[in-house]
Amino acid sequence: MTNSSRFSVMIPALAGSLLIAQLFAMSVHADEAGSTPPWNEQVLGEPIDYDMFAGDPESSLDLLIEHGERLFEGKFTATDGAGRPEATQAIVPTKRRRPSAYVFQRMAGLDANSCASCHNVPVSGGAGDFTANVFVSEGFESADFDTIDPQFSNERGTNALQGSGLIEMLAREMTRDLRAQRRETLAKARHSGETVTVALSTKGVSFGKLSAKADGTLDVSGLDGIDADLTLRPFGQKGVFASLRQFTVNALNHHHGIQASERFGAQWTGTHDFDGDDIPDEVGSGEVSALVAWQASLPAPTHKSDLPDIWKSAADAGETLFADLGCTACHIPALPLESLIFQDPGPYDNAGTLRPTDVDLPIELDFSQFAWVQALPKDAEGRTLVPLFGDLKRHRIADAARDTLGNELLSQRFVARDVFLTAELWGVGSTAPYGHRGDLTSLHEIIEAHGGEATDARKAYSALDESERQKIIAFLRSLEIAQ
Repeated sequence: MTNSSRFSVMIPALAGSLLIAQLFAMSVHADEAGSTPPWNEQVLGEPIDYDMFAGDPESSLDLLIEHGERLFEGKFTATDGAGRPEATQAIVPTKRRRPSAYVFQRMAGLDANSCASCHNVPVSGGAGDFTANVFVSEGFESADFDTIDPQFSNERGTNALQGSGLIEMLAREMTRDLRAQRRETLAKARHSGETVTVALSTKGVSFGKLSAKADGTLDVSGLDGIDADLTLRPFGQKGVFASLRQFTVNALNHHHGIQASERFGAQWTGTHDFDGDDIPDEVGSGEVSALVAWQASLPAPTHKSDLPDIWKSAADAGETLFADLGCTACHIPALPLESLIFQDPGPYDNAGTLRPTDVDLPIELDFSQFAWVQALPKDAEGRTLVPLFGDLKRHRIADAARDTLGNELLSQRFVARDVFLTAELWGVGSTAPYGHRGDLTSLHEIIEAHGGEATDARKAYSALDESERQKIIAFLRSLEIAQ
């Protein structure tokens, strides 16, 4: 374990100027004389010493978040490690058959040199226009040619990251609940000697049925919208990443050719330079944690507050209509969150991503200290209501009559091509264009594209007269990412 893996950060008072100076002295590489010119282009520097934070009671999470923002918006250079001539964009370390002739390629990557180059609408960390689409080359990650043909890749629009810390905490609590129900069902089956079936649900969301036999085997054929391991994976349009950390480590390699040591380092690959670009150990656990901290702390989207009376009246009526049509069966207005402590690494990260057993102490973000979290409503039990307009569940969203949202040719991580995670609608008024490919220009178009499990709600919307449909659009347009 490296020193940079051992840390615990809370949110006390702002650290002193000496600590600030130490942190930012590490943010760029120093030359042999120990100084760095102010025009230096590099983004990464010496590994952040988190022991400094863990051992200093005056340290501040504000510094970690600020450093994460700088990394998110920085434009990585070759001397940072950008580029992966010997490695593919696969989430599992995979060697290329031969080095690419180009550093940047539209499908096989690199396709960006900054996180913010895609996540920028309407602010840094937000969504992206069609020009920022990425290509998920599921099953074809070793291609040494460049193509956007759908038989080789799935084209995806950029999702907004605002509120993602709350999303991850909800998913963790829901995973915990579902796994507890599984343990209880297994115990009942062993005790009774008979098969026991349970309807799985958490926070008002149903995930189908699970049957346990007396011999301890499980029948998972009745599960709905979740993987057999009962882990909610709330990130990615298919719901395939359990944490911001997994998402970040994957994106650094895929889009920028920056390899995190926790996945591509010698522990797993036997080398400190898996991608063969002569830059060893490009990103340590500290830098990844800074990126995670900044993304997790991005304020949740909210309702637009300065609406003219005509818009507010229409939006209020539209919200009622939205529920009456059945849209809130999947786009649940709010889910209750019990704990406001975000830990990184998280409890459900996989091998190849830093895990709790890899560190002495996790980083902890106390969300109760954020003013924007304090402003969120509470339920009768004192739980924070997260207004995501989603359910963190996968649904079949297309059929033969409406195949726009099921037109991919490749499944991703064994998730069927017409199945997607329910899009959280908070902020939807700020994130046009719409759809997983970002090729639907209006809210009306994306609603009309719904098929599969959403067919009845879409038909009910289509049956409304234009004035009523406009009220629903007014409501959705009022859900915005603050600028």
